[in-house]
Amino acid sequence: MIQILADIATVIVAVEALGIMCLEMWGTQTKAAQRAFELSPAYLKQKEAQVSMANQGLYNGFIGVGILLIRFVFPAEAIYPGLLLFIGFVVVAAVFGALTATKKIILTQGLPAIIALILLVASEI
Repeated sequence: MIQILADIATVIVAVEALGIMCLEMWGTQTKAAQRAFELSPAYLKQKEAQVSMANQGLYNGFIGVGILLIRFVFPAEAIYPGLLLFIGFVVVAAVFGALTATKKIILTQGLPAIIALILLVASEI
């Protein structure tokens, strides 16, 4: 049962990363991006901001795709350490984001990853 919950939590983290990628790469002019990232429309209209956001989005996409590949494509012996690494990246990024950008990142991006990490560890005990 814990393994199923860990799998669900892991997929949620991956899908969230891919959703963030979409907002950062293609949705910077939307109200959703303004709310999600707590950035002004004037800032998001700047070419430099759009390029910066797109680069951040690319990295989020790498994380999301990486998590899904590790879980569903990699050999069995690589799944656990690979997921610990990539989910750990999300936790570290969320903590850093909460310290430097906005506190809500620890809840919106960090909490699902922390739960997934706990469930992953619990599934291996």
